[in-house]
Amino acid sequence: MTPLLQAQGLRKSFGTQVVLDGLDLEVDAGGCVVLIGGSGSGKSTLLRCLNLLETVDDGQILLEGVDVSDPRADVDAVRSRIGIVFQAFNLFPHLTVLDNITLAPVRVHRVPRAEAEARAREMLDRVGLADKAGTHPDQLSGGQQQRVAIARALVNRPALLLLDEVTSALDPELVGEVLALLRELRSDGMTMVIATHEMSFARQVADTVCFLSDGRVLESGPPEQVFDAPRAPRLRSFLAAVTAHAPLDPEGPPGQEPAGA
Repeated sequence: MTPLLQAQGLRKSFGTQVVLDGLDLEVDAGGCVVLIGGSGSGKSTLLRCLNLLETVDDGQILLEGVDVSDPRADVDAVRSRIGIVFQAFNLFPHLTVLDNITLAPVRVHRVPRAEAEARAREMLDRVGLADKAGTHPDQLSGGQQQRVAIARALVNRPALLLLDEVTSALDPELVGEVLALLRELRSDGMTMVIATHEMSFARQVADTVCFLSDGRVLESGPPEQVFDAPRAPRLRSFLAAVTAHAPLDPEGPPGQEPAGA
């Protein structure tokens, strides 16, 4: 079976700094790939490239076998199939929650407003915020704002959801509500690629954990192999450092790397 998403030999540099260095990645439909690694390892750049927010210097990104990294690809159509959620919520403060979620479907994808609003209310109900449609972002907690951002990414019913350190900007007491939502999406069969510092969460939800280092996938495998029997010395060092600084996670075993690392 062809993977839903394939990244083949991705290379990306900013000036003289090489950020992705021939990186390969595969994501099966219904699967969950979790990216771990230190700051500067390439996790965020990889996700931005997969969503076409950054252009790759070399390599291919195939979505259902189609090369979406081709300069002739319809970027808006690709982004309707690949949703992304950032560590910062990026909500428009002057718009209501409902308007934040419907903005792209109506303005970019030309979805009729009534249909867009119906979808948005469905997604708000899905993330537990059905009563917040008319609220402005500054009236919500950080966890609620992040759930709105997830609803916005889901409104076009994407085939793949990318999540970039979506809990690192949250106060510790709000992290759990966002991770609980991601667990629910995982249980529902949503295909996801998640960059995270939450090691216990990664162990719980991932089919495959990929350890990125210097712009490459240095080691990958099922969670029990990557976390319990890592082969690469650099991965062993990374996990030892993470464990040494990890507070207890009420949702699972120790393994939360400090935010911002």
